[in-house]
Amino acid sequence: MSFRSEPRTLWPEGKGIIKSTHNSLLKEIRKLHNSKGRREQGLFLLEGTHLLEEACAAGQPLGTVCCTPEWYEQHGELWQQICLKADRTELVTARVLDSIATTIEPDGIVATAYRPTTAPPQLSTLGIALETIQNPGNLGAIIRTTAAANAEGLLLSEDSADLDSPKVLRASAGAWFKLPMAVCADLTAEISRYQTEGMQILAAVPDAELTYWEVDLRQPTLIVLGNEGSGLSAKLIKTADRQIQIPLSRGVESLNVSIASALILYEAQRQRSMGRLG
Repeated sequence: MSFRSEPRTLWPEGKGIIKSTHNSLLKEIRKLHNSKGRREQGLFLLEGTHLLEEACAAGQPLGTVCCTPEWYEQHGELWQQICLKADRTELVTARVLDSIATTIEPDGIVATAYRPTTAPPQLSTLGIALETIQNPGNLGAIIRTTAAANAEGLLLSEDSADLDSPKVLRASAGAWFKLPMAVCADLTAEISRYQTEGMQILAAVPDAELTYWEVDLRQPTLIVLGNEGSGLSAKLIKTADRQIQIPLSRGVESLNVSIASALILYEAQRQRSMGRLG
């Protein structure tokens, strides 16, 4: 039995490998570790093979792609896709890659990508809106769950964690590229717009009279959640058509917001698949 290696675009003859961490290109990439740098350059970071695979599958335009020789030798097919989408490609040492990554022991590739400018998603059946979700891990997990639950999109208040934070992207496990999302300067106004278009607005609050399974989630629904500490603002609660709660055992103050979103989204899917409540 014989095995063929993956096809690979050959590295241009004479093109060197970046060995110095003080290279000017690397300094610019490191600026993308923080929100200010991402805004100023209009770029964000993608780290790791899986995120690059998802980015290529989604047709995401790439800026600069840096990989180690070892990674390049092992990922010929993906490398060909990257070359079609990237403005620039560079071979770097493992030490250099460590210096531009936000993760410990990156798996051999880091890229910059262009920040998207998108309008709010078109919601008509099921969506989620988040107010002041400041933990990037939670936000990434919610993005992953929202995409998995077949919701149409996600709205985010601008005082939340950066949508293109490296931690958000990693926690989303590639779902970031599959889910329509938008940051809203006025989340309440945006939610009200969907309300006028016929979606019911459900605010998750701890003292609501109705549990999340007692509400008809078969109709067009926008679920609104706040952070674990302060919850939703009074303005958003007042905007909602109904308030719902997730019952908790005595002594438990709250659930992680990503878990709360999963429970409600999948109850919506359960009701819709059964065609009825109960």
